[in-house]
Amino acid sequence: MSNVFINGTGSYAPENIVKNSFFESVGSSDAWIHKNLGIKERRISTGETTSDLAFEAGKLAIADAGLKPEDIDLIILATATPDRPAPSCACFVQEKLEATNAVAFDISAVCSGALFATATASQFIKSGMYKHALVIGADTFSNITDWKRRDSVFFGDGAGAMVLSATEEDKGFVDFLLHTDGTGKEHFTIRAGGSEMKTTNETIKNGDHFFSMNGQEVYKTATAVVPKCIETLLKRNEVSIDQVEALLPHQPSIGILKSIAAQINLPFDKVKTNMDRYANTSGGTIPIVLDETLKNETYKSGDYLLFAAVGAGWTWGSALYKW
Repeated sequence: MSNVFINGTGSYAPENIVKNSFFESVGSSDAWIHKNLGIKERRISTGETTSDLAFEAGKLAIADAGLKPEDIDLIILATATPDRPAPSCACFVQEKLEATNAVAFDISAVCSGALFATATASQFIKSGMYKHALVIGADTFSNITDWKRRDSVFFGDGAGAMVLSATEEDKGFVDFLLHTDGTGKEHFTIRAGGSEMKTTNETIKNGDHFFSMNGQEVYKTATAVVPKCIETLLKRNEVSIDQVEALLPHQPSIGILKSIAAQINLPFDKVKTNMDRYANTSGGTIPIVLDETLKNETYKSGDYLLFAAVGAGWTWGSALYKW
């Protein structure tokens, strides 16, 4: 089987910037948000759809890989905020990219989505079924946010993308470890709009189409399951934490990331963050921080990178990558 490596990356966020001062009207403050979450500002769409953001990020990733859209034979889009319930958002992106040779579909794992999509695409490439896969994480959580609530501070809009390709070289994704625990489904959810609670005037009036979140449970779960997941992944691949050059995580909050780093004994300066500028872009977080990191830092052959995420469901996982 071929190895799977990151051949190109790209990211995109709306130009519209919303600073923390905006949230004083809902009882929060810049000082509290920055101290507790690590956020200073976020990008919010003023009309761009999820597929618009995904298209821009995907286009940049394909160019970065030195490929053309017709070279892509698989597109997997991780999103919790598709343009429409049907068809898949990936179909919109495939059309906009003119990636006429690509099969395209969505994955829904919320903040873990990009990691789940990367693991899925990697299996297709390793098996030889596809050669070049475009993995995109994109969300416009502004569309499912109640801007009158204090929890509106958490999210921003954005998209990141990576082209995964086959290689015979000793590099690329070494291993993935993914988990799901459906008993946590109520702690982050959008109650209405599906078959369980169909859209009615009452659900709209009640705000049931906005996300609801139990922040304490998110923190408790993330800081409990992610460190164990990382440690198990490293142990079964006989890689020590000292060999890891960087952790590229989902961006839930600065407090969660500091706790995870401390538990796995990774110096926090090796944890890559950008939530100060983008907040939590859900499916977009990992590929956006990956793109920014690779544009600004250099790694040498044999270096190890870690990826990690936790999302609604619960879903969580980690990945080990060899440069």
